[in-house]
Amino acid sequence: LAEAYPWIYCSVGTHPDTADEVNEDVLEAYRQMCKHPKVKAIGEIGLDYYWDKEPEVQEKQRYWFKRQMDLAREANLPIIIHSRDAAEDTMKVMKEANAHELRGVVHCYSYSKEIAQEFIKMGYYIGVGGVVTFKNARKALEVADMLPLDRLLLETDCPYLTPVPHRGKRNESSYVKFVCEKVAEIKGISAEEVARATTENARRMFLER
Repeated sequence: LAEAYPWIYCSVGTHPDTADEVNEDVLEAYRQMCKHPKVKAIGEIGLDYYWDKEPEVQEKQRYWFKRQMDLAREANLPIIIHSRDAAEDTMKVMKEANAHELRGVVHCYSYSKEIAQEFIKMGYYIGVGGVVTFKNARKALEVADMLPLDRLLLETDCPYLTPVPHRGKRNESSYVKFVCEKVAEIKGISAEEVARATTENARRMFLER
């Protein structure tokens, strides 16, 4: 798809839910893919303890999270971080891997504003998606309000977390405008200002090398 359409780019990486499928051959395949000009990030990578409670599974997630961060450093690419029910270990592994030397985004952010500030201190962007439009999304509202514009990225997360007014339907990229409008409302600024700032952030993260 990235080769077929000029406006599509891609990332390569293994999601933590399938960390048991990664091996050195897979990592080498990613290494070769990173040479392609349309590959702009390593991800989604990270930790997901929501489904996987077994210590050996979580250990495997941490190992390949770290190894894929090493690959990002080698390829000079940003990382897209998935972190669910694993805030403490995500931060710990990132510090062990000197992740402050990389650039990236904590995608579909779901933790507190205090933890968000720690990621920001490491130089990371925070990804805000459809949850911010939900009626009882207190944490998401607090995070969106607190985030400085130069650390904010907007996103959708197909097929889930579709923003209001399309909640319950399959998500799609065009719905990012509803996230933009909600963030603008929270911050008391125009949607155009949010769009301009977050577009520049995305270009800075994904397109500058």
